[in-house]
Amino acid sequence: MSLKDKINEDLKSAMKSGDKLRLETIRSIRALILEFEKSGTGKTLNEEEELKMLSSAVKKRRDSVEQYRAAKRDDLADKEEAEMKIIMEYMPKQLTEEEVTGIVKKLATEAGASSKADFPKLMPLAMKELKGKADGKLVKSIVEKILG
Repeated sequence: MSLKDKINEDLKSAMKSGDKLRLETIRSIRALILEFEKSGTGKTLNEEEELKMLSSAVKKRRDSVEQYRAAKRDDLADKEEAEMKIIMEYMPKQLTEEEVTGIVKKLATEAGASSKADFPKLMPLAMKELKGKADGKLVKSIVEKILG
């Protein structure tokens, strides 16, 4: 089942259940899909594009949470966190810090990366391998820790 079909099914069930937050969040994802389809780029909505779209939505929510917490607006931060959790349901399972560390160590060994100078060599490899499976900030911190 494609993301678009799953979103439409979940939209119907959210309407029936009366869960306003879930309904609002699913509508925002649906709007992203419709915006992509109407963009006129000629691209088709494949798994990679879906992942990019969902990752972007999660990143926006995460940034908002940080800003709201800094401004002492916990009510808004809690809402953004709840939306982020709903969006994460549509993404692949996120890897733990230990799993990411293991993958990055393996990539560092394969690429022969051992010092901070090798960061530009290792980071793109790690992001390609872990795209959608781990947060970019986490990957960056682990790459930096491994390299020195």
